[in-house]
Amino acid sequence: MKLRASIIFVLVVLLGFFGFEVTAQNTYQTPPKSIADLVNAPSTPSVRFSKNGDWMILMERSDNPSIEVLSEPELRIAGMRINPATSGPSRQIGVENIKIKKTQTGEEIQISGLPAQPNMGDFRFSHDEKYMVFTQTESDGISLWIVDLSSNSAKKLTDKIINDVYGNSVLWTPGNKLLVKAVNPTRGAIPIRPAAPAGPIIQETTGDAAPSRTYQDLLENPYDETLFAYFMDSQLMEVDLDGTKKPVGSAGMIKSIDLSPDGNYIMVELIKKPFSYLVPASRFPYDVEIWTKAGAKVKALAQIPLDENRPTGFDATVTGPRSISWRADKPAVLYWVEAQDGGDARNDMEEREIVYTLAAPFAGTKQKLATSAYRFAGIDWSDDSFAIMSERWSRSRKDMRSVINPSKPSQPKQVIIERSSDDLYNDPGDPVMVENEFGENVLLRKGDLVYMTSPGGSSEGDMPYLSTFNTKTKEEDILWRSKAPFYERVSKVLNDDASEFITIKESTDIQPNYWLVNTKKRIAPQQLTNFDNPSESIKGIQKQLVTYKRKDGLTLSAVIYTPEGFEAGKDAPLPVLMWAYPREYKSKEVASQVRGSQYSFTRVSSGSPLFWVTRGYAIMDRTEMPIVGEGDKEPNDYFIDQLVANAEAAIDEIVNLGIGDRDRIAVGGHSYGAFMTANLLSHTNLFAAGIARSGAYNRTLTPFGFQYEQRTYWEAPEVYFNMSPFSFAHKVETPILLIHGQADNNSGTFPIQSERYYNALKGHGATARLVFLPNESHGYSAKESINHMLWEMDTWLEKYVKNKNEIERTK
Repeated sequence: MKLRASIIFVLVVLLGFFGFEVTAQNTYQTPPKSIADLVNAPSTPSVRFSKNGDWMILMERSDNPSIEVLSEPELRIAGMRINPATSGPSRQIGVENIKIKKTQTGEEIQISGLPAQPNMGDFRFSHDEKYMVFTQTESDGISLWIVDLSSNSAKKLTDKIINDVYGNSVLWTPGNKLLVKAVNPTRGAIPIRPAAPAGPIIQETTGDAAPSRTYQDLLENPYDETLFAYFMDSQLMEVDLDGTKKPVGSAGMIKSIDLSPDGNYIMVELIKKPFSYLVPASRFPYDVEIWTKAGAKVKALAQIPLDENRPTGFDATVTGPRSISWRADKPAVLYWVEAQDGGDARNDMEEREIVYTLAAPFAGTKQKLATSAYRFAGIDWSDDSFAIMSERWSRSRKDMRSVINPSKPSQPKQVIIERSSDDLYNDPGDPVMVENEFGENVLLRKGDLVYMTSPGGSSEGDMPYLSTFNTKTKEEDILWRSKAPFYERVSKVLNDDASEFITIKESTDIQPNYWLVNTKKRIAPQQLTNFDNPSESIKGIQKQLVTYKRKDGLTLSAVIYTPEGFEAGKDAPLPVLMWAYPREYKSKEVASQVRGSQYSFTRVSSGSPLFWVTRGYAIMDRTEMPIVGEGDKEPNDYFIDQLVANAEAAIDEIVNLGIGDRDRIAVGGHSYGAFMTANLLSHTNLFAAGIARSGAYNRTLTPFGFQYEQRTYWEAPEVYFNMSPFSFAHKVETPILLIHGQADNNSGTFPIQSERYYNALKGHGATARLVFLPNESHGYSAKESINHMLWEMDTWLEKYVKNKNEIERTK
């Protein structure tokens, strides 16, 4: 007993020496009823429409899983999280029921024959829409099921053979067969961890720069490598509608599969060694091969090397072929892009990127299709005479789109859109896509006119619209636009002239629902769904979009919610919860633009601050926190000064409106919003309390860049130091609540960020509380975790914000 007591004493001393606090494991708590009722409300079904919109699939999702589900065995390797029992992703929340709904009659038909304990996903329609398949995940594997849409009945098609650990796993062929990525039948039992290591773990560099961001869940040892190879081991199978299956090609570590539009060829990406301990599986070396539909290798198209040595910066990329895809408008033509600048954005070149094509049977040489002065960002295809190519440049926020003539590669491209990607007011939107004869998405167009849907940014907020865009004159013709007091946007266009389409329509207190609109026929829009309002208890709350000025004249905006019946100027000012997420801009004009809509439905998600309007708080949500650096100036050189100015302006606005009590305002945010919160508490005493969830607080732990910061720590050490709340922990005088998922999988927000920051705060006598949520990732999903998070936040706000004055009177 004396020996055991001595050991315990030594452990306590050591823990105290290293700064750890020994605390008891607490039980999960639940928030007040007004909050619990909202978070436990049933979710709204998701919807997928048929090609012509005459019917839809309603998919009802299950509620958040329990902490027991989240605590099931999980492999965290190569940037992936795998359920070893299923050969699929862990933490998956599936669909628990599917129905068919006729759009004209409103009739709902329950799909019969569904799994007894449904956990469905990856729904895919056959090209002729006679069938739909889905995966069913059970405790020991993933099977494939099929729905006959003529009888609306489902049946099991395969045993638990699907390998869904990485990439896509199920494709329809034009002949109504299925190509699936199955677990290699010969892979055997899961490798057993060695009782002892065979030797040390060694990494070596020979002088080539290999800057890398801070990825999570990487390979750490040879056993991890063995596990990765084991779970990636796959065999392609062709499956008939009766469940008959046969192997296609050789087994391997299949990364992805893609059928040519005519179904005669398969593009297969195969991961190979050497693996990396620095980057995730997406950057491991791989081969790109073209197979016949029977599995015979036609061509080794590319050998992509390990991507560890990419230059720094968001505009950097790999050398060699990338973005290899099939042309949507051709039976079997490949296209891809190759950087000409060595992947280094610092190298100035007129032809920075070249796009190549290669047609079946892939025996010829690649053909030059187009060039790009920026980074290639994709092609929307139409036909042999028309396609739209996109280019982007992150540093300057450049977004450029051009018309190219695929049949005449030497013909200069015609720039039709050139704007800042941040510029909402001048965003014509994205092209409307329709299915062609191959079942592929191509542009909906008439000659030079391309149909577009835009978010419709304006000084009044987003007012989405449908338009034609003339690619010759660059003029828009708006065919339809959302009108106040609704927020409505086009979901699916149904005919060639875009006169009939389906929209999603909502208002502040009306749940989003689908409507059928016809702009030619003189008939009123027809409501297709009538989903219940999951937030009925807050239907009467008040919402307003406000704009106001920062001290330098920059226009800011926020959405303010107040409890039902509250009257500013008549009722006493309320305690406030301000919620925000900073964003960087290269233009003051663009940073001043109003974002969001005052007419959108008041949606309450588990991470939302809106719960506290039921507790008598005013909520200042989507509070704009722009950080601007124009021209050659970098936004983060002014991060602290502008962040403080944003907060001062927001506080002044809600106080001057007679809504908020200046002495009872809390600030909070998630991820980069948590980082913002800690910085505000480090450099101001503006707030009564702060709430920071899943943040990063020491930027030296993300030395090769973070968020939109492209410079490394060694290029701008003063920026990294000054932007780190950890550097100024000794200045924090405001109570701060830190919450973090203990299994955070987001780049840069390691749980140690909160642990070390809390230790620093504690060491300097700050009022702080650190809550780790077991088995939770960057976003929290278990019912118990979400309820406990809300309880923590509510308790903190009640103590340090709402009842702040009472606490101070008792001191």
